[in-house]
Amino acid sequence: MAAGAAALSLALKSALLALEAFPFNADEAVVALMARHILRGARPTFFYGQAYMGSLDAGLVAGGFAILGQKVLVVRLIQMLLFAATVGITVVLAARITGSPRAALAAGLLMAIPTVNVTLYTTVSLGGYGEALLIGSLLLLISLWIADHPRSIGVYFLWGGLAGLGFWAFALTLVFAFPAGLLVLWAGWRERRGLAGRALALLAGIALGAAPWLVWAVRNGLGPLLSEAGGAAIAGASPGGCLAASWLHLVNLLLFGSTAAVGLRPPWEIRWLAPWLAPLAVAFWLAALFHMMRRAVRGGIGDRLLAGVASVLAIGFVLTPFGADASGRYFVPLAVPMAIFGGALIAAPGFQRPAVAWAALAGVVAFNLWGNIQTAFRNPPGITTQFDAVTQIDHSYDPQLIAFLGEQGETRGYTNYWVAYPLAFLSGEELIYVPRLPYHPDFRYTPRDDRYPPYDEAVAESERVAYITTHHPALDERIREGLIGHGVSFQEISIGDYQVFYDLSRPIRPEALGLGEETARR
Repeated sequence: MAAGAAALSLALKSALLALEAFPFNADEAVVALMARHILRGARPTFFYGQAYMGSLDAGLVAGGFAILGQKVLVVRLIQMLLFAATVGITVVLAARITGSPRAALAAGLLMAIPTVNVTLYTTVSLGGYGEALLIGSLLLLISLWIADHPRSIGVYFLWGGLAGLGFWAFALTLVFAFPAGLLVLWAGWRERRGLAGRALALLAGIALGAAPWLVWAVRNGLGPLLSEAGGAAIAGASPGGCLAASWLHLVNLLLFGSTAAVGLRPPWEIRWLAPWLAPLAVAFWLAALFHMMRRAVRGGIGDRLLAGVASVLAIGFVLTPFGADASGRYFVPLAVPMAIFGGALIAAPGFQRPAVAWAALAGVVAFNLWGNIQTAFRNPPGITTQFDAVTQIDHSYDPQLIAFLGEQGETRGYTNYWVAYPLAFLSGEELIYVPRLPYHPDFRYTPRDDRYPPYDEAVAESERVAYITTHHPALDERIREGLIGHGVSFQEISIGDYQVFYDLSRPIRPEALGLGEETARR
């Protein structure tokens, strides 16, 4: 059953990849570039340019590159395999928690044909979502085993190792690790005999799993790590004051997060999906929510553990800066408890007639499938990670852009974040354009966009540079006026969504045009 659900998951994602439904985004390109650099001997601890997500995903992709070659498809294949394993573990978890083969089968189907939100973030790599989901589901399963076998020292070490590894890979794993850890501590405390040994094994496992994080902290200090883990990347997106920020986050949770989590809308826009089946999906998930609440109160440890995952995620979302992100990405961990409670609902005594239960399940699975197909065929933007329309680029013109720049000898220059890293990876790092240009209409720019210092050095040393912009007429005009004002002649061409300023009579840097670091201070 678990293997069948995993295979179904792989089949869906393979079909979507065959349709070229997923555009190659900049975060994914950074992962791919890191993997390439790892094969060359680099050993990054974290995602380039931050101390938030670890480099585990890039390491796995590097292994894939070594076997299958350096292709975008390999990045997606790693995510597909991680999620297929998660699907299988979810089936095992559902059987363990509910004791019902029907519930386990239903949970597997709900995971294998998931909402668009889950499909997106478990196919396209952003640096750790697939790892967090897999490690988190394993932590849940192992913690339930420990609750039944609290004296096994080796399993405490295994749990700690996975928890530490997950924390380094992506702190979102804490959504699973916190409630699972409470269960492990409770189970260990019940059996006082050998408690010290189990505690040492747990701590040793955590230290080993989180070793890259700990070593980096010793060398660089805890400050940057705690700042990044606390949401430094998104700090400032919420209004000032804890109450106002928490209220906004609660609104995002109830209006935007929930609708993406149940598949009513894609995470990148407000647009209803599969409208004819949407009422059925809403009714089903509301019923599953109430069923979860009843089982959490009256049911066993497993039900409370899953409810704990949902509760920790909701509380963390409301109380941390991450609640300013209404895209839906931080609700991906809910896929596991939702699938299991949805399966439990299908197997509940309230469904006296199995035909009715299976019809309800078929309707929800069809709703999910419809949403995936609907978004796949609306391309551009496709099934995209870009929830700001200004960053949605038609990447079908990438080969034409790469060919043009190569023909013109324009191998160095400046662009925005969403162009720089896909261009670098797809060109084999022949074309190095650093992200020093704003992409927001109001010219906001953050130095965080500039992820990899060696690229800055390569461009700074070049005696020839070009500029590439996307969806920003005001920026185009500023570049034209700046170049003319400095007496620099140039040529200009449009290639799809790309506007290219090339053949400059002499190199000129963004600061001279009032761009780059200077706009970050305004």
